[in-house]
Amino acid sequence: MSFFRPTSESFSSAVPAEAGVRRTSEILGEAIMDSVSSVRDSLPEQHRAHFETLRQEIITFTEVHGIPRESLGKPDLLREVTGKLSTQDLERLALLLERFEYLLKNGEPKKEEIDPAKAIEYGEKFYHLREQYDSQVELLEEVGILKEGVILGIDGHEYPVPTLEQIASRLFERRETLKTKHDQGFTKLLLVPFGMSLDALQETIKQFFIKYKKSHSFDLDTSMPLFTSGDYQGADTGDSPNLFYYPQSFDEKGHQGKTKMEILREQEDNQDSFPGWTVHLFQPSNSDSQDTEAPMGFAHIPRQGKGTSQGDLVPRPSLEASKTPNEYLSILQNAQDDKDSPYHGETGMTPEDWITAFMIHLSETGKPLDDYLNGIESASNLTGAFFLFSYLVPRARWSRGSRRIHLFGNSLLGWVVDTGVRSSVML
Repeated sequence: MSFFRPTSESFSSAVPAEAGVRRTSEILGEAIMDSVSSVRDSLPEQHRAHFETLRQEIITFTEVHGIPRESLGKPDLLREVTGKLSTQDLERLALLLERFEYLLKNGEPKKEEIDPAKAIEYGEKFYHLREQYDSQVELLEEVGILKEGVILGIDGHEYPVPTLEQIASRLFERRETLKTKHDQGFTKLLLVPFGMSLDALQETIKQFFIKYKKSHSFDLDTSMPLFTSGDYQGADTGDSPNLFYYPQSFDEKGHQGKTKMEILREQEDNQDSFPGWTVHLFQPSNSDSQDTEAPMGFAHIPRQGKGTSQGDLVPRPSLEASKTPNEYLSILQNAQDDKDSPYHGETGMTPEDWITAFMIHLSETGKPLDDYLNGIESASNLTGAFFLFSYLVPRARWSRGSRRIHLFGNSLLGWVVDTGVRSSVML
């Protein structure tokens, strides 16, 4: 709820903030008064200078226009003393107060509004965004995941697919922090219908396979195109779901992972999320031509000793196969607090990510993802999730021997020469 609005009508009809807490006007008033240390010091240290700058701008404005400083904490008095301001001055004061209020409530500065046209132009230039977005939305519609632009979540809610403009704006907004990851080749978009049940996604990829084989020369066991271990069945639903997402460790009690329902609830109140969805950037399979062509498919996981380094700003060596799930998670977790790490900002995949990526990869390249028996690629530890009850990490691969996908689990300490990890940057 915004206390101040940049129009004279809404400004004059402003009301106190929600009941049960200190009114917004009181907090604003206290923050503007001489004794402000408690308010300022409650903010993250990196935003305190911004607090002082905004506060001084407001004080200067009140002094120039003869507005008593104490009126900022008294809505009735503020309406009275600002009644004779010009519309331009009133809008200026309202904007300053809105920005100040946002900082106090959210602990960070308000993001500047982004011109969608400018954001899309940026996304086109650096990510070939429109082509990637349109082709993925079309595929999600063809396989029945998207119906009239929405998916059905496990909570019974409908979640619209993120728009091109929303994704472009996020890329533009984060362009400085994403500069290093872009330089490392993270340009491949992935739209994941995270809110869907994992069972529904498994059924979707089975039907996708059968339909794909009818129009392509593809060796597939149509009687069982997907083999899954029992851990996957109903893993994300029910009163006691087995699958936990985005753990900070694989410790049974201190993992800090969350169930899908918990994440969906958090997304409702998070303006920086795409409710019901996750949106990612990966390294593509055609990284050498990404400047002139849209990113295609997903880069494979190299075997030990076969990786390369990518990026000039912060060179990023490939995450090669032959480590344990615990080791991979440790690498990615340690990188979260280390901005100099080549893996900073990266997250392991979930089963939902991998299933969606497999369909897109096969559609774009004509080849299955993680074809581990070809001697070059590797199976994938999906360290963005883990099965709590069986204490296993999801593992995924294409098996040309049995002509099907295998979704099963891997021991936390399971060292496998042909299994690695693929990571992404989540928007």
